[in-house]
Amino acid sequence: MDLVLLCVFLPLLTVALGQYEDYERYYFSQHEYRDNDEWVNVYRQGFNFQCPPGEVIVAVRSTFSKKEGSDRRWNYACMPTPQNLGEPTECWWEEINRAGTEWYQTCSNNGLVAGFQSQYFPSVLDREWQFYCCRYGRRCPYSCWLTTEHPGHYGEDTDMMMYTYDYYIRGATTTFSSVDRDRQWKFIICRMTDFDCQFQNV
Repeated sequence: MDLVLLCVFLPLLTVALGQYEDYERYYFSQHEYRDNDEWVNVYRQGFNFQCPPGEVIVAVRSTFSKKEGSDRRWNYACMPTPQNLGEPTECWWEEINRAGTEWYQTCSNNGLVAGFQSQYFPSVLDREWQFYCCRYGRRCPYSCWLTTEHPGHYGEDTDMMMYTYDYYIRGATTTFSSVDRDRQWKFIICRMTDFDCQFQNV
């Protein structure tokens, strides 16, 4: 009996896995940084980056230069959210995270990160940051986790990409080195419910 069931379900499982792998290959092939690897900022200048409506941040790239004021250039990639998440119902800028300090922030109201705004301060050789967040109905985050540090060491280049479909960036925690005048990021990654929930923020 077990052998019969195996013979019935194995072909179905093979087809399903093949379709999922095809979708994943399509999904990950769509990660494209803005302007084909151009940077969204020049050193020591502010910038404002927002994904197109209905898209969220899925990749972050950065390169560091000590001779350019210990600053970084940045680039981002966006992807449309799945249809089952619906359209964004509201978008906003979060509070400013000050330069020269460590900070932890998630999008309020169960929002997802859809952009970044930053201003460079030569007096501290660091940047202040704001998240641009979008809320999707009354969907709630769950199964959240922190990535490893990006970059792995101060002063290194970094390229963080979402390799898991249906997970979203909700915020970050950062540390700042007063010696290296650089910042390491751990991004807060969550899944979102397929149904509306009652929690205003998690």
